[in-house]
Formats: sequence, structure tokens, C-alpha cells
Amino acid sequence: MVQTLNKILTLEEFLQLPETKPASEYINGQIIEKPMPQGKHSRIQAELIITLNTVAKSQKIAYAFPELRCTFGERSIVPDVVVLRWDKIPCDEDGDIANICLTYPDWTIEILSPNQNPIKVMGNIFYCLDNGSDLGWLIDPETKSVLVFYPQQQPLLLETSEDILPVPEFLPELKLTVGDVFNWLKL
Repeated sequence: MVQTLNKILTLEEFLQLPETKPASEYINGQIIEKPMPQGKHSRIQAELIITLNTVAKSQKIAYAFPELRCTFGERSIVPDVVVLRWDKIPCDEDGDIANICLTYPDWTIEILSPNQNPIKVMGNIFYCLDNGSDLGWLIDPETKSVLVFYPQQQPLLLETSEDILPVPEFLPELKLTVGDVFNWLKL
């Protein structure tokens, strides 16, 4: 009997591969393809980025990026929304935004897609928190709830419209409720 061993790629080998659509992530030597975003996911992502950047960008506090690949530690992941403090945004020698981000997000936000494994998504959020992120959100459009993750703390489940969503200390002006997020789904 012949057994085929799957070659585990190194992070460096993974980073040499061409980008895919939808994006692939490198986790524990494995390439994991993210699901293609659908309507609810895309709408929340777009409105969230606009809302975050309205507050954070104008004051040069932070910037929210859609699906920015972040490579740090032993992973290369693509959170749905990556928020970086302004002074951590990678720039090239010309002062333009760099194409490669070799740091953890200060705030990582994931929006659960249908048939997406929530445990794997939470694994990426935990990994970010273990490597320096201040905050993580897991938004579930189907249950209209948000799981909030802090470093070294139990997650907080918010599921009523009036619940105020915690934000990182560097964005105290940002005020959002669970209801605000899910009202974006209405046209």
C-alpha cells in the first residue's frame, strides 16, 4: 500500500504563491480558502469600514482596511476588516501604503458567512489577540449577534439592539450598537 504524504508548506513558500479569490489563509502549515462573501457579509463590511474611517481617518488615529492580508508569527490571515493604528500602517520608501502588512491588526473584525466554520474564525481572532491585538469582533448576520473578544478574557455575547459595542481605547469617539450594525442590512 502506498501512502501519499501531503507536503506542508512553509510560510515563506505560501507567500510566494499567487493571491486567490476568495483569499486563502496560511494557518498551521495549511492553506485554507475563505468563503466568498455574500450580500449580508458585504453590506456589513462596507458600512463598517465607512463608519470606522469616518471617525478614525480624519483624525489620523487609525484606518480600517477591507480584507488586508496580515502576516505575523506563523500565520498569514485575511480578516474581513483590519483596523491599524495610524502609526502602524505599513508604508514604502516613497511614503505610500505598502503592499505587504507584516503585523497583527490592532482590531480584527470577522463577519460570519453561511457555512463558515465559526471555530476556525474564532481561532484567527484568538491568534490575533495572543499576538498583540486589542480587540476582536465576530459578527453573525444570521443571529444578529456580535461576539466581542478581549485579550485574556472570556468573550462577551451581545445580541440585543441596544447593546453598545465595545471599541478599542484608541477610538473612544466611535459609538455603535448591535442595532446600528444590523440596520445596515436594510436598504
